[in-house]
Amino acid sequence: MSVDTEHVQRIAELSRLAMDDDQAREFAGGLSDIFDFVEQLDGADIEGVEPMAHPMDAAQRLRPDAVTEPDRRDDYQAIAPAVEGGLYLVPRVIE
Repeated sequence: MSVDTEHVQRIAELSRLAMDDDQAREFAGGLSDIFDFVEQLDGADIEGVEPMAHPMDAAQRLRPDAVTEPDRRDDYQAIAPAVEGGLYLVPRVIE
């Protein structure tokens, strides 16, 4: 598929991007190359190939889910100006 400068200028206009003729020619060539590559990929035989989420078969290392900080909620709420039902009360900011 070939993309010409008129297509690029129209897309730039719709995207509200300023683009001169030299930039439009450069982008048209790049987009044409991308579309040609996609057409090549479309022609590949993928019969029997299972889809995969990632090309590397690796597991993500995760840290253990363990509590590392003590629960100090009661200490913090004891010094708060206003608390009700375990929640901090603040002045209303939205009418």
